[in-house]
Amino acid sequence: MEKVDLAKQYPKVWKASAKKPSLVEVPPLAYLMADGHGDPAGPAFQEAIEALYGLAYTLKFSSKMGGGPDWKVMALESLWWADDPAAFAENRRDAWRWTLMIAQPDAVTAEMVESARRTLREKKNPPALDRVRLDRTEEGLAAQLLHVGPYDAVGPTAERLAAFVADEGYTVAGRHHEIFLSDPRRVPPERLKTIVRLPVTK
Repeated sequence: MEKVDLAKQYPKVWKASAKKPSLVEVPPLAYLMADGHGDPAGPAFQEAIEALYGLAYTLKFSSKMGGGPDWKVMALESLWWADDPAAFAENRRDAWRWTLMIAQPDAVTAEMVESARRTLREKKNPPALDRVRLDRTEEGLAAQLLHVGPYDAVGPTAERLAAFVADEGYTVAGRHHEIFLSDPRRVPPERLKTIVRLPVTK
């Protein structure tokens, strides 16, 4: 059975240019998701990452070992917002809200997730395991731009993208979305690649 790779199936969704913003039609996608708030350097954020990756890999290997489909585990993604939008410009991280996500193939079902959750709980039981859910996004038309550099220096890239959206006659229609293409354990901060995305509408 051929291995599913969502990045190859939807190449424009997980690819962007650092030179020029572009528009992309994002299809409805399934995700493992975990919600939280506060500083991304804090324990809640790190625990959510641990639970998401643990469940994503448990799902993948359980399916493969059971004779089902196999797939590539996708990059970590995040949605960001705040009750007070100024919290980002003022770097008030305690007010930040986020949803961490890892995209899943359509073959993944709620029953598969619950089975993988039980397996992972028996083996490791990460603290945030019960915070992870299977859900879907429907971003539709979106503008995106590649940021190269440290995560905490994404501001100018986000501003360029927002200016592009306005100049092209669109309005933002969803939450600030980041896709972390690089592994920060292996890539130095100045070379980290992150897609910054904004859902838009005319």
